[in-house]
Amino acid sequence: MLSLEDIKPAEGSTHTKKRKGRGIASGHGKTSCRGNNGEGQRSGNSHKRGFEGGQMPSYRQMPKLKGFKNKFREESCVINVARLAELDTENVDLAYLQGIGRANSSAVALRILGNGEITKIVNVKASYFSPSAKEKIEKAGGKAELV
Repeated sequence: MLSLEDIKPAEGSTHTKKRKGRGIASGHGKTSCRGNNGEGQRSGNSHKRGFEGGQMPSYRQMPKLKGFKNKFREESCVINVARLAELDTENVDLAYLQGIGRANSSAVALRILGNGEITKIVNVKASYFSPSAKEKIEKAGGKAELV
């Protein structure tokens, strides 16, 4: 039967205490593992976390971070009307632009802006059209469809 006298800590889980200041031959004598002189050897020494001996601490040398990054931001691909005229197809949407490498794979929306001119007939499916872009696409004979 197991009794309280039989309970012992696991093998190797306990260690004998380091006996400091017990003579030169102990290996921890004279200065008791504190070094030779200075603040660290005196009794009662303690430093707050990050103290660097009076030098300006590294956390104060670094510039402050300003602003934040919104982790819920949804990235959109922005393309101008002039770029639509360079494409080889009549039907343009976000999936097509991602397929040919013109749009980032993490983009979830396509925005069409009106910079440039277009004479080619293009049917565009996007989540936003600027008023001038919509006008230019429809004037050229294409369709500007909101998705």
